[in-house]
Amino acid sequence: MGPVNWFAVAAAALAALAFGAGAQGPAARRPGQVLLAGALLLLTAAMMGHMFARVGAATLAVKPWLYFMMSGGLALAFVAPALAIGEARAGASAGKVLRGAAFWIASYLLMGVVFWLFKA
Repeated sequence: MGPVNWFAVAAAALAALAFGAGAQGPAARRPGQVLLAGALLLLTAAMMGHMFARVGAATLAVKPWLYFMMSGGLALAFVAPALAIGEARAGASAGKVLRGAAFWIASYLLMGVVFWLFKA
């Protein structure tokens, strides 16, 4: 296992936080929400950084699509379905559920792009 690229971890979390602030609008910019979202995204990015470190730089260098397959796969297979089930149980419309799922898939793919750019 290679070392975790902590600069990439921080940059990925900040990129996802900025994307979320832009996508959610002013309502998502309350300081407490931003701090909590940032902390949770940092946790997510740290897990991704660990995951990429386990794969190793040599493998990622010859298979760069793994950044997107792994980050997007996490969102598609775990995050989006779990959140969609929770929103659906709370009575959200199908449109809101799909928008939420799409947002998280895009956020995770964005984090994958950041890790790819840093060659983490």
